[in-house]
Amino acid sequence: MNVIGIVGWKNCGKTTLASALIRELSSRGFTVNSIKHAHHGVDVDQPGTDSYHHRDAGAREVILAGGQRFAIMHELRGADEPTLDQLLARLGTCDWVVVEGFKSHSHPKIEVHRRVCQRAPLYPIDASIIAVAADYASDFAGPGFDLNDIPGIADFVISLGES
Repeated sequence: MNVIGIVGWKNCGKTTLASALIRELSSRGFTVNSIKHAHHGVDVDQPGTDSYHHRDAGAREVILAGGQRFAIMHELRGADEPTLDQLLARLGTCDWVVVEGFKSHSHPKIEVHRRVCQRAPLYPIDASIIAVAADYASDFAGPGFDLNDIPGIADFVISLGES
């Protein structure tokens, strides 16, 4: 399993790039999984549903399964948030994992930065950023891509898995 991260500041285009990269890699025949980090509370279940009642009753994990998909909801119940490595270990077999967020982890990352972003780029302080995708010519010393060059970014990502 190969891992590539997409990082950047809020509202700078991370989800747009991550989604486009997943779509592009998938269209080329790769199996792709993703992990999205959220800084806010996340709940994929709703009060009143049967699975919600199971969690509310104290179940640590509930699998909600149907004909199209399944979801595993794991209640931390005061435990520490899982690390990226712990989450990666739970994923099924795939060619690529696209990780959005997890800025502080040391996996290889592409930083997304746009002119409208008010904060300075992360790459000067994060050695695990291996490329930058921006809507301007950045001064990053490594590979730089136009934000819209999804095929080029995908080619670069694929080359990482071949080395």
